[in-house]
Amino acid sequence: RLGGHSLLATRLVSRVRRTLGARLSVRDLFRWPTVARIAAFIADGTDADRRPALVAGERPERIPLSAAQRRLWFLDQMEGPSATYNIPLAVRLVGTLDTDALHLALGDVVARHEALRTVFPAEQGTPYQQVLPADRARPAPALIPATREALPELLRDLSATTFDLARELPLRADLLRVEGDEHVLLLVIHHIASDGWSTTPLVRDLAAAYTARAEGTAPSWEPLPVQYADYALWQQALLAADEERQLDHWRRVLDGLPEEVTLPADRARPATASYRGASLTVRCPAGLHASLTQLARESGTTLFMVAQAATSALLARSGAGSDIPIGSPVAGRSEEALEELVGFFVNTLVLRTDVSGNPTFRELLDRVRTTDLAAWAHQDVPFDRLVEALNPERSAARHPLFQVML
Repeated sequence: RLGGHSLLATRLVSRVRRTLGARLSVRDLFRWPTVARIAAFIADGTDADRRPALVAGERPERIPLSAAQRRLWFLDQMEGPSATYNIPLAVRLVGTLDTDALHLALGDVVARHEALRTVFPAEQGTPYQQVLPADRARPAPALIPATREALPELLRDLSATTFDLARELPLRADLLRVEGDEHVLLLVIHHIASDGWSTTPLVRDLAAAYTARAEGTAPSWEPLPVQYADYALWQQALLAADEERQLDHWRRVLDGLPEEVTLPADRARPATASYRGASLTVRCPAGLHASLTQLARESGTTLFMVAQAATSALLARSGAGSDIPIGSPVAGRSEEALEELVGFFVNTLVLRTDVSGNPTFRELLDRVRTTDLAAWAHQDVPFDRLVEALNPERSAARHPLFQVML
């Protein structure tokens, strides 16, 4: 009744899997969207879900990188150290600050989340995860004086510092003192150790640890069920069991994909991407947002699907053709044990929209719904593995498989 929400659906599915031991996918949930119908579906046990259990277990001497980490490690090797994949998080702190408690709290958080104290050396060209002991991985933020006027530029410069992934922690902390009772804590994390979802558990755990340390105690939190290294080993087992079946889906739905689909431009692409960019902000008024949400509810879709259909229609009307592939990130946290973990889980999906035949917008939205639910049901294949399997014409000028991302 409230309309679809794919991230909440993913969390619900993972909880049902864990609690009931049921075989269930996000697509099943959208197909049978009531308690009674989903219960009947689970009772039938017809879904051939072959996922291994994600648990903490024995680790080999050399822990492999996850697929997401391997992508960024490869880019780091190919392009050299770069700030392109830095994630800066600046938090303004007003009031009396206990710097000793803050230092201890940062150490607590890094001890709790192994991804933040993992380096990536390589042996004979093969990288592996080396998790450093917590007592060797305590960030020591520098205290830097800053004027209010100089603060933005200083934050930009500090955010652009690069990481040596083989030797340095993927987290750097700086504390800028603006005035006596005003500071800015800047955390810069390399994307190989974090993603957008990670911000919530990271900040929440840091706040809890600081509160405890300011009161003279250590934080008392529930142990995490798994760490990132456990996830990397689980993903390896998952792909060994199911990658080929999922790849067959992508080979079928992306067959004959156009080489380039984007907005018309007034000049040719450069031979090599410059990575320069800019942001343009547009606003969605409350009334329009309410109408779009209502459309999603009426059509059994998500607000994201409505936005995707609109983007596809815009590209088609702008001369991009009727076969519109759009890239989209997916959280990659399909197991409940990953919800509170800091780490890099994001994968990228290719959502191919057929705009041919002059459909109405609701007809287009129905096509998008079908495409997206199928994509989410086959979201475990790493994007780089998909590119390798499909082998499109490669160019340093453009992104493979899609050039527009939503």
